[in-house]
Amino acid sequence: MTTKPDQPKPLAGWRVLVPRGGPWGDQVAANLRSKGAQPIVAPMINFAPTDDAAALEAALERLAAGEFDWITVTSATTVDVLSSHRAVIPASTRVAAVGETTAAALTAAGYSVDIVPSEDNSARGLLEIWEAATNGVIPLKVLALRSEIAKPLLTEGLRRIGHDVESVVAYRTIGVPVSDKVAADVAAGLVQAVLVTSGSVAQQVQEQLGPIPGGTLVACIGPQTAKDAAAIGLDVDVIAAERTAESLIDALVEVAATR
Repeated sequence: MTTKPDQPKPLAGWRVLVPRGGPWGDQVAANLRSKGAQPIVAPMINFAPTDDAAALEAALERLAAGEFDWITVTSATTVDVLSSHRAVIPASTRVAAVGETTAAALTAAGYSVDIVPSEDNSARGLLEIWEAATNGVIPLKVLALRSEIAKPLLTEGLRRIGHDVESVVAYRTIGVPVSDKVAADVAAGLVQAVLVTSGSVAQQVQEQLGPIPGGTLVACIGPQTAKDAAAIGLDVDVIAAERTAESLIDALVEVAATR
């Protein structure tokens, strides 16, 4: 959506909590400002090394030796882990990314990507295209790298089909406390929207900021995140049409236009 210079910006007067920092948070904050909003960047999760470093290192050594037919990568954070370990993915091992953001991170890190869901950027979406992408070959030996708290949907789905899947924890997700001022502003209804970008962010929003005031929108980046948020007691007001930050902000703009 383009805004003419003489028009008020669509999110003017909105304060929006951005629950992640780093390049992602900076980009989202810039996009929000361009639409008139005041972003509050308050990272609520961070990532820590796996508790079982030996298992991860052993799996990556076997990956480099060509023991796996496929590797599944379900987040950009997993790509960071691969890069930090200087992991080698041989040409004989194909790479499945769960979504466009993960695929972009893999490419930026110098890895190839063989399949990525074109519509449903989720474990479910990857399972839907798996058979066609692998020509129905069963069994395949698959390395599934995941977060400690990730639901094993992809691993279980691949095993159910008949594949030999080794699931290895690549990193842990930990909560980061927001400042007292941020918590007080949310409680006082001074924040118009809270962005929720994953189930782990939803957990922190509920634990640190819940109950969210009725006038504050809870905006989720996709259906699965919305489902996870609702399951822990958050009232979800907005769901992005696509699992991207741009779509999430567009959803806020649509709501603002009706107010």
